[in-house]
Amino acid sequence: MPPTQAESVIKNIIREIGQECAAHGEIVSETLVAFMVKAVVLDPSNGFNMDRTLIKSDVQKLVKLCVSRLLDSKNPSLDTIKMQVYFDMNYTSREEFLKEHHRVLESRLGSILREITDNRACAREELESLYRKVVSYMLLRSGLGSPTDIKIVREATAALQSVFPQAELGTFLTLSKKDKERQLKDFSMLVTGIRLFNRDCGKGGEGIDDLPAILHEAIPATTQHIDSQLQTAQDLAYSYTAILEKVTKNPLMSKELQPYMLKETLYNVRQYEIFLQIILSDIITCAQEVEMMIKQLGAQLEQLKMTVKSKTAVPTSQVFPIFIALSSLWTSFQDETVLVSVLSNLTAHLEQFLGAHKLLFPEKVMQDLLNEVTVKTDMYRMKEHMEDRVHLVDFRKQEWLFPETTANFDKLLIQYRGFCAYTFATTDGLLLPGNPAIGILKHKEKYYTFSTKSAAYSFAENPEIYIDLIREKAKKNAELIQLLELHQHFETLIPYSQMKDVDKHIKPITKNETSTQTDTHILPPTIVTSYEWNEWELRRKAIKLANLRQKITHSVQTDLSHMRRDNCSQVYPSKDASTQSMREGSTGVPRPQIYIAGLRGGQAKTTYGIRVNLTRAVDET
Repeated sequence: MPPTQAESVIKNIIREIGQECAAHGEIVSETLVAFMVKAVVLDPSNGFNMDRTLIKSDVQKLVKLCVSRLLDSKNPSLDTIKMQVYFDMNYTSREEFLKEHHRVLESRLGSILREITDNRACAREELESLYRKVVSYMLLRSGLGSPTDIKIVREATAALQSVFPQAELGTFLTLSKKDKERQLKDFSMLVTGIRLFNRDCGKGGEGIDDLPAILHEAIPATTQHIDSQLQTAQDLAYSYTAILEKVTKNPLMSKELQPYMLKETLYNVRQYEIFLQIILSDIITCAQEVEMMIKQLGAQLEQLKMTVKSKTAVPTSQVFPIFIALSSLWTSFQDETVLVSVLSNLTAHLEQFLGAHKLLFPEKVMQDLLNEVTVKTDMYRMKEHMEDRVHLVDFRKQEWLFPETTANFDKLLIQYRGFCAYTFATTDGLLLPGNPAIGILKHKEKYYTFSTKSAAYSFAENPEIYIDLIREKAKKNAELIQLLELHQHFETLIPYSQMKDVDKHIKPITKNETSTQTDTHILPPTIVTSYEWNEWELRRKAIKLANLRQKITHSVQTDLSHMRRDNCSQVYPSKDASTQSMREGSTGVPRPQIYIAGLRGGQAKTTYGIRVNLTRAVDET
């Protein structure tokens, strides 16, 4: 069947089911009918083949089953589905809500904005009428009072006159449409800031509610109401869980309690608890934002008072940014007020989907069922098995995560909203909270928690068996698809609010001790010696090169340098040598022998000496 034809058939089925329910006095939305059609088709007990085209008898059977389920007012499963559809259609994230809220406000101002920007006034009366429209636009955009109140209009007009006199309308009309819209937005913020400052000084502020004080009272009251509802829902969930635990241990009681639909009632109250926790988280965020904005508002007003003081004239560059900041803060206060109101209304409307509890389980019935039963809270169950941890040595192939080994342990996306997968699969749908302290099993990039150590060991032996059992259980009870976040198994039933988060998985950041060693210089150095980081050095070199372009090189030759050429010669290396330059010699020289005769005297009185040389000749020696 072509997609367009199949879509047409589905629309006809939904329309027919809606008409049948209306004929019985039950008004249902198309979204609820579409969800119910898919839920009935998924239920294997109804016998619909997803791979075969529906024939006429199949369509009639489908319509009959859907109508009967939609008209069953005492069925907790239907209440849970209605609650899920209502929450999905009315709840959105904080960012998307504020974005949509601002878009709606802008669309409401579109008509008067076009009247101002498209105006071609020339006469005096037309200009005055245009100026009044500008004042009305300022009031509507700021939300500070009604444009029909004379006092508020006069105050806004006086504030506008100080930043945009009527005499400047002619210049304003010559601007382009975008410039006009931008200036109107700026003027609106300035007028809002001026009126808020006058209100703080006690000189104006007609029609301006004290939003900080209102939020200061509304947020604690809303939080207290949600806490009260949450505590009631949790007490019911703990009681139903205790009764179901008793039933699983005593098979004879299961037949007696089958008409009460205990498990469907438990799913209903658990879904209500989850929605309340989501709303409470948003309310807490609002409280934090408001507390921060109150401090900023006080600081801005104090800064403005210090800037203005008793001066007769203040530069616009000093005060205009503060006025714009005041206006932005007040807009944030208005956003928080609307958001708190919407969340409070959403909480109140969710209570209507708990009617089956009082019908199926009056106070007397609950007292009888809880006889000799120990009611345990989720916190008590976790503390009860806090010390029972999985031993990693028992598992070689599976990966287990613990708080001390995983940095983002608290941010992991646990399957089945943190409920024990093994208990749910083996007890045909009993919801027990999983205890992450026992250990988180990582299987095919998904994370599972368990209520006891034995449950963790049993599930880890063959996870696929239990995952298939949970999937089959969800086909019989379609409310489990959103309650346990089984959208990856049933893409056609993904709620709009969670459609963007289906493929987002936070991966665990495991912690372990590691060490690395890096070489100092892996690659050879690539230092460019000609590089210069100094700009002035580069300029100096540039000037030098520029000057060289204007220089001429000269050469001269002299008589001494004429015909000169380069020569080269070869020498032997020096070596150690010795020479003999003198020879020592000796000769035998005769010793002189000279005698003097006659010294002893003689006969004569006179002595005469005779010298006798007895030295031998040289050649005789």
